[in-house]
Amino acid sequence: MTWRGSTTTTDRIVASLLYLLPLLNSIQFAVPFFTQFPAMQFFLVPLLPLIQIYSLPFVSLGVFFAVFLLVVRNESMSHFIRFNGMQAILLSIVLALCGIIIQFVFEPLLGGSLLLETLFNVIFLGTLTAVIYSVVQSVLGRYAEIPALSDAVHMQVR
Repeated sequence: MTWRGSTTTTDRIVASLLYLLPLLNSIQFAVPFFTQFPAMQFFLVPLLPLIQIYSLPFVSLGVFFAVFLLVVRNESMSHFIRFNGMQAILLSIVLALCGIIIQFVFEPLLGGSLLLETLFNVIFLGTLTAVIYSVVQSVLGRYAEIPALSDAVHMQVR
C-alpha cells in the first residue's frame, strides 16, 4: 500500500538496502544453521565484505545511529524510506534483545544443547523471512506490514 505518496525507484532501492541492518545483526544467530547446512554458506559470499566491516568494534552502533538520525528523523526523506528505516532498526533492536536474553538466561541453563541451537535457528530464519518479505514489498513500492512491529513504526514515523 502506497498511501503516503508515490515511491520512486531510488526510494525503493534505498528502502530495500536498509534491511541489511537486521540481516547483518542476525548473522550471530546463524552459526548453528550453517553448521547443519554447510552448502547454504554459498549465499553468504556476497555479504562477506559487509560482515567483516560490520564486525569491527562500534561499527554496528555507528550504523544504527546513522540510520536513525540521518534517515528516520530526517523529514526531507520520503515517508517510505523513513518507515522502512525505522522498521529495520526495530528488527535490529529485537535481535539485540534476543541476544541479551539468550546470553544471560538460556545459555547458562541450556549450555550448547539442541534446544539452544533450535532457538538460534528460529531467530535467524524468522529474521531472514522478515527481511526477505520486507525487501520484496519495498521493491514493489509497498509498505511491509509486519504485525506489532509495523504498528510501532507507524507511531514513530509520522
